[in-house]
Amino acid sequence: MSDYIKAAINEKILSLTIDRADKKNALDLAMYQALADAVESANDDQNIRVILIKGSGDSFCSGNDIKDFLKNPPVDDSSPVLQFVRAMIAAEKPIVAAVNGIAVGIGVTMLLHCDLVYAAEDSRFQMPFVNIGLCPEAGSTHILPALMGHQKASELLLLGKMFDVDTAIDVGIVNEKVKSAELEQTAKDVVLKIAAQPPAATRTTKRLLRAAMHEQIQTAAARENQSFIPMLDGAECKEALTAFMEKRPADFSKF
Repeated sequence: MSDYIKAAINEKILSLTIDRADKKNALDLAMYQALADAVESANDDQNIRVILIKGSGDSFCSGNDIKDFLKNPPVDDSSPVLQFVRAMIAAEKPIVAAVNGIAVGIGVTMLLHCDLVYAAEDSRFQMPFVNIGLCPEAGSTHILPALMGHQKASELLLLGKMFDVDTAIDVGIVNEKVKSAELEQTAKDVVLKIAAQPPAATRTTKRLLRAAMHEQIQTAAARENQSFIPMLDGAECKEALTAFMEKRPADFSKF
């Protein structure tokens, strides 16, 4: 388990806290692996009936740790990044997310695989894949149009703009907006309720709710990976990430 992923099991709840507040909870390779292992192992653990994912400090998850990502880009299906995505897609236990502050990139796309999402009133969301010379991930090119329609999904993905919690609710990413001070208790009340429900009925209901889209999501994620991995080595992505590291605007005029 990564030092930055805190896992605890209590009252049949697996709580996963992304605990790297000084980096806005950006994920490095070890954190992805820890999350993937925890979510996957929960499937067969009778002491776990529900998973809660949350962030420490003032952020939920700001996406990838850029320096670590450049050193250890996903090159095939064995990458911890892709292991985590597969674990979320295949999760058998309900997953609840409590979103505080910013959620960027994988910080948003992981929410698409959660069953219930509660967000603080000051939460902000962004999927800036195109902005940094990449395509979307985690089956989002299938899930987002299914949730909100082609035009709205195109707006969020092609423009990569930041959006607020009210928009996240309107498009179906978030269930409910709550006051920041009440987020933790709201999420706790929800997971306790799920943990008290009949476990087989809960798992079966989740599986049936996801069944119609499951194969399409897997196919979309695999199709995205076929583009995402080569694009990481592309000139556009290199320019975008170099510009980010150098704290300057990216210049795509020559492409």
